[in-house]
Amino acid sequence: MLPCITLALATLTPPAIGPVADGYVAGEHMAGQPGDASGMAMTGGAMMTRPPVPQRRGHRITVPIPPAASGLTLPPVLGPRDQNRPLVVIDAGHGGHDPGAINPQNGRREKDLTLTIARAVRDALLKTGRVRVAMTRDDDRFLILQERYGIARSLSADLFISIHADAAENADARGATVYTLSETASDREAARLATRENRADIINGVDLGHQSSAVSSILIDLTQRETMARAARFAGLLQREAAPFMPFRTTYHRFASLIVLKAPDVPSVLLETGYVSNADDSAFLGSDEGRARVADGVARAVTVYFARDRAAE
Repeated sequence: MLPCITLALATLTPPAIGPVADGYVAGEHMAGQPGDASGMAMTGGAMMTRPPVPQRRGHRITVPIPPAASGLTLPPVLGPRDQNRPLVVIDAGHGGHDPGAINPQNGRREKDLTLTIARAVRDALLKTGRVRVAMTRDDDRFLILQERYGIARSLSADLFISIHADAAENADARGATVYTLSETASDREAARLATRENRADIINGVDLGHQSSAVSSILIDLTQRETMARAARFAGLLQREAAPFMPFRTTYHRFASLIVLKAPDVPSVLLETGYVSNADDSAFLGSDEGRARVADGVARAVTVYFARDRAAE
């Protein structure tokens, strides 16, 4: 049986009938006796329980979530043994035969920067003693995008942070940006970044982009709505808490259809820590002091994020 998320008092506009991935069929199908207003409505793979007519209650929609990718080798979970502590998965972007962006002057590679920054973030989070931490990679290996967020899902992570370093033709472009998921890019730069980052799978001969669009009418509209809202809240906290430690772009929060952020049940952000193509950013991210400052900013944001969660319980 697939795991489910139940949304109370939700509304749904059914999509046109047609085939959907994982054997679901988009459209609405009623089960029940003729003339019986109660019953089960299957809408795009979602099961909606309709109450009898006399009862004035909101609909309840249960959304089956496709399982995480199978065959993953899961990394160790570090930190407190208390399973109730939040789990943060840190993803060092690129790796292996995919170097990511490269600084043309000094040859500094994004895949190396992201790994050292991810390790610094891990250490800073563990130092707080408040969260558990896992890394998608702790060495120079290539992972397809589905494996990266699949690890977070398989570990039932509470937060997923993918670490990257951007590049631009304009060598003066610098500063960090936080990306969260949206099927529509917030601007041309966000669309450019999504195209570049999503191409990482094609480098390895795997194109998963069609899978994301095939289920978007179900997962994005229903399951991911709250997940995306939580990710956006964390993005705002990340800039607020990390700004004293590292420079950010004026437009620090952007939206893009990034495959690595498409876990339907794990709030996810992609942090472009700066521009590897910029001399100042490249030097900052390549230094011990710079990495420590980025890590401290991320750790502060994570601490506040989960403290607010506890206060809201």
